[in-house]
Amino acid sequence: MKAGRKNLRRACDEGAAVALAEGESIMQVLTLRGSNVIEVMDGEGVKSLALFPAKFQKSFWIKSGSFVVVDASGRDQALESGSKIACVVSQVLFHEQVRALQKSGNWPAIFKSAPNEGSETRTQAQTATEIHEQPDSDEDDGLPPLEANTNRNRPYELYSDSDSGSDS
Repeated sequence: MKAGRKNLRRACDEGAAVALAEGESIMQVLTLRGSNVIEVMDGEGVKSLALFPAKFQKSFWIKSGSFVVVDASGRDQALESGSKIACVVSQVLFHEQVRALQKSGNWPAIFKSAPNEGSETRTQAQTATEIHEQPDSDEDDGLPPLEANTNRNRPYELYSDSDSGSDS
């Protein structure tokens, strides 16, 4: 078994206690833009682009809604110089690390409302009310009737009409 990126794995295993250095902040991943570029939102609600370094490529996978620690110390200089990428991801936060940060009080207030947990219960409640509100009707909402699909070959009917055989 190879020990590729062993220092990254070791840091991940130790990482229950995350300490933020100067210029680092916790951000939430909004979208993956491709080519190691992600769109993130900081604790104040400001969206920006961040670089996901190549050293994390095959070791950590992120998706929309994940949390990362971003080094945003040169953010203002990058934006002033015209660069679209304003910060660099320095660490990916896992579920245990997120829970530890939430309990410690270092968690940004904008992320405290857990949309993942609330959205599941909210969507279940909404779908239940939508089902009960819809009346049982056969309305087509003003759509024209469906026509037969001419692209599909109809097999030769083996059974002929029973009426035609009984008339003879």
